[in-house]
Amino acid sequence: MVWTDAKHPLRVAVNYAVVVAARHSPSLRLKNWLLRRIGVDVGDGVAWGLESTPDVFWPELVTVGDDAIIGYDATLLCHEFLQEEYRTGEVRIGDRAMLGAGTVVLPGVEIGDDAQVAANSLVADDVPPGETWAGVPAEPVNNNKRNEEASDPS
Repeated sequence: MVWTDAKHPLRVAVNYAVVVAARHSPSLRLKNWLLRRIGVDVGDGVAWGLESTPDVFWPELVTVGDDAIIGYDATLLCHEFLQEEYRTGEVRIGDRAMLGAGTVVLPGVEIGDDAQVAANSLVADDVPPGETWAGVPAEPVNNNKRNEEASDPS
């Protein structure tokens, strides 16, 4: 399959132009307004860092909950072109979730409410509500171990 079989080139060009404008806009209100025009479901109070990018092929598959923070240069992908396969999937970011700078979220992933993803992580699996994940690929951070190490006087 070639990409033009998946989405009309003119639609992708319009989406791309809107996303580029949103990526460089310092105004969160304008950013959210622009992204809603191409089908991104943007909740109230969402903060997009500069250079953050929702999928340009399938922006209508992106949902970002109220008061979520999408860090600088984060990417939300709803499609993958693989060797033998073309795959799409919704990306859902929960209320008050936070994605660190440079995070990449792959198709079909849900980041739960109040979850946090560390900078430069690659998220290939769902992140449950309230959890903190980090790494490539992203995995849960053992908060109990970190708390024990911080309280150990040795």
